[in-house]
Amino acid sequence: MNSRENIKDKKRIVVKIGSSSLTHKETGILDLSKLEKLVRVLTNVRNKGKEVVLVSSGAIAVGKKKMSLKGELTLPEKQACAAVGQAQLMMMYQKLFSEYNQNVAQLLLTKITMISDVSRPNAINTFNELLKLGVIPIVNENDPVSTYEIKFGDNDRLSAIVASLIRADLLILLSDIDGLFTDDPNINPDARFIEVVSDIEEVRKMGKSTSSSDMGTGGMASKIVAGQIATYSGTDMIIANGNDVHIVEDILEGKKAGTLFKANKNEDFDVIKTLID
Repeated sequence: MNSRENIKDKKRIVVKIGSSSLTHKETGILDLSKLEKLVRVLTNVRNKGKEVVLVSSGAIAVGKKKMSLKGELTLPEKQACAAVGQAQLMMMYQKLFSEYNQNVAQLLLTKITMISDVSRPNAINTFNELLKLGVIPIVNENDPVSTYEIKFGDNDRLSAIVASLIRADLLILLSDIDGLFTDDPNINPDARFIEVVSDIEEVRKMGKSTSSSDMGTGGMASKIVAGQIATYSGTDMIIANGNDVHIVEDILEGKKAGTLFKANKNEDFDVIKTLID
């Protein structure tokens, strides 16, 4: 069978979209047209009977513009912007999803939630109940109170952890790149595109902490770590360009888009826990 054919049968989907895919490149301000298209696409996926979780970046970027701040932000400024921006971003999602009669919920998580044997089952129960009710959970890190996540975290890893937590069938990372290359295509014109990764260990060392966007916190290195977490948890992962969010529909129709990381389940949770830490 074509490695993309079984994508059509995926039931529980996590979609992560980065700041660079949600904002105008020229100004860093939220791209309302793209946000509306994303909402329409995800609602349509939900209408097909699939379960959808959205991991959305953008809170700090939205808050920065709302507060008219410029230049590099200090950590306290980032936290303040995240607090302001998260409310603004969620308000926009709520308004847009409601136009399609789709209920959404907000979940702000920290790494501790995921690794704690006490809080993790509660998070799983919440996700499962929301999905059973047909709700689309919208997830972000709890940046205003979690300095470690802002300094070292990224939503690539968070989305993979969520996918692992809820035993998702597929994780789609929408970014500012077409997928995985043998080198950074922004620097090396000879970099070759990789369509399918069967063994992530073979490409793990390719990761570089670089990104063509100054709005995001994650580069290819973070996406490969996300790939390890997801695939070791039994979840297929696809990295694709989020410039046109309709690519989500192409992916779920089994079309060749982005780089597919095939699931390679590791039963040793300690291995996954080490990647989360």
